[in-house]
Amino acid sequence: MLKIAYHPIYKHPLPEGHRFPMLKYELLPQQLVHEGTCDSENFFEPQPPDDDHVLAVHDRSYYDALRTLQIKPSAARKIGFPLSEELVLRERIIADGTISCCHFALEHGIAMNIAGGTHHAYSDRGEAFCMLNDQAIGARYLQQNNLAKKVLVVDLDVHQGNGTAEIFQNDTSVFTFSMHGASNYPFIKETSDLDIPLDKGTDDRTYLSLLKKTLPKLIEQVEPDFIFYLCGVDVLTSDKLGTLGMSPEGCRERDRYVLQTCKELNLPVQCSMGGGYSPDIKVIVEAHANTFRLAQEIFF
Repeated sequence: MLKIAYHPIYKHPLPEGHRFPMLKYELLPQQLVHEGTCDSENFFEPQPPDDDHVLAVHDRSYYDALRTLQIKPSAARKIGFPLSEELVLRERIIADGTISCCHFALEHGIAMNIAGGTHHAYSDRGEAFCMLNDQAIGARYLQQNNLAKKVLVVDLDVHQGNGTAEIFQNDTSVFTFSMHGASNYPFIKETSDLDIPLDKGTDDRTYLSLLKKTLPKLIEQVEPDFIFYLCGVDVLTSDKLGTLGMSPEGCRERDRYVLQTCKELNLPVQCSMGGGYSPDIKVIVEAHANTFRLAQEIFF
C-alpha cells in the first residue's frame, strides 16, 4: 500500500502575504481522496522526531536556537517565514514524516511526504522557507540504523539543493544530484556531486533527454541502495519562481521516468514534494497529484 505522510500542521496558517505557499498542503490530500487515488488508509500522521535524528545532520547550536526561537534576526530573514513555535514544530514533524517514509519505502518500494523537500536548509542555518533538511535527515537515519549504506539524492526541483550539497559535501556515502535552473535561486550555488544547470526556457524534450541520459548512468556509477527523490513542480513554465519551460505533461513524464526506473531496478524511493509556485493553485495541485497517481500506477 502507498503510504503518505500528512499532518494537519502542514497547512499551518501564516500571516497575510505568506499564505499561498501553504494552500497546496490542504488541497492536495483532498484532491487525492476525492478522485479515488487514495483513501484514509494511505495517510499516516508523523510526530515530532527524536532530536538525535535531527542532530545527526544539523548543528546543535542552530537547532537549539531554532527550537527556542533565538535565531538572530538576520538569519531569520533568510528563512523567509515569520518564525513561531508552531512553524518550527511543523518543520520537525515534516522531518519525521520523511524518516517514517523511509521505513515504508523499504517495505513497499515507495513512500511519499505531502510536504518536505526542504533542501535549502544547511547544517547550521535555514534559507528560503527551509529550516530542517528532511531528506538529509532521512538519509543519515537510514545509514545510522544500518538500513542503507549508499544513498542517492535525485533533486529535480527548479532550485539547486544547496543545503543538501553542503551537508554531504565531504561524505562519499551520499551522492547529491541536482538538476535545476542555472539562473534560479540560489544565485551563489554550492557544489553537488553532480549539478546540471539548465538554461532559461528549457523545454520538455531537452529536459527529459538530459534526465534519461543521466539517471541510468548515475545509478550504475553510484550503486545506491536507497533513493530520495525531490519532485518539485516549480519546473513548470507557469511557475512564478522558476525559469524553465516545462509543460504539465513533461513534468508528469519526468516523474514517470524516475519512479519507473526505481521500480525496475528494485530501488526503494522516498519522495518529498518540494516547490510549486504557479499563480493558479489548480495547476500546482494537479502537477503534484500526478506524482501520487504515478506512484499508485507503477508500484501498486
